[in-house]
This record gives sequence, C-alpha cells and structure tokens, in this order.
Amino acid sequence: MSVNKETARKAMEELLNQRDLTALDRHFAEDYIQHNPAIAEGRDGLRAMVPTLPDNFSYTMLRSFEDGDHVIALAVVSGFLPEGDAAVADVFRFENGRIAEHWDILQAYVPDDQTAIGNPMLS
Repeated sequence: MSVNKETARKAMEELLNQRDLTALDRHFAEDYIQHNPAIAEGRDGLRAMVPTLPDNFSYTMLRSFEDGDHVIALAVVSGFLPEGDAAVADVFRFENGRIAEHWDILQAYVPDDQTAIGNPMLS
C-alpha cells in the first residue's frame, strides 16, 4: 500500500473510530481545507465535530485508489444516518505527506443483495 493510502486509512481509523484528536496533528496539514458543508473549516472544524459523533459511529474503509497526490476511498459508515449505514466516497488531497484537502459524498447504503440490479455499491 502506498504511503498516502496508508496515511488516509490511519487518519480515518484514528480520528473517527478511536476518537483520537491528536491524529489531526499527525495526519492533517495545518492549513487543511474541508469541503463538507456540514463541517467547519480546518482542523478545528474536525476537532469540534468528532466529539459529536454518536457512540455507535464507525468508519470502515473498504478500498482505496491513488492518483498522484489524491486518494479516493470507499467506505461504510455506521451509526450516522437514522435509516442505517451509509456508503461514503472520500477524496483526499495530500501535500507533504499530510491530508491537505478533503471532499466526501454520502448516501444511504443498500446491502449487496438488495440493490435493484444486483450490483454491489462498494464491494
């Protein structure tokens, strides 16, 4: 696994699952840019958001792809949407080995055996 892909995996595991706010200093650039409209800008926005996550929240990265300084991750998030799990596509831009910018797209997760055409959403 490439360094950036491994950093993205570690950052999300430590920050979201372990609720380790020191992960922000290790894995995110000082001038981190956030594109999720529900989260305030920068590392301080994440620092404020993480403690508000529900106790049953979890983030599971299933696969990741790298293109230059960008990593795209597909994940399942539990405990966030009232109707159940969510499928997430995260895009991270790296600078000097740290996450410098982040975008995400989230939608309700449909189990593989319940999709309209039989194709899985993430696997």
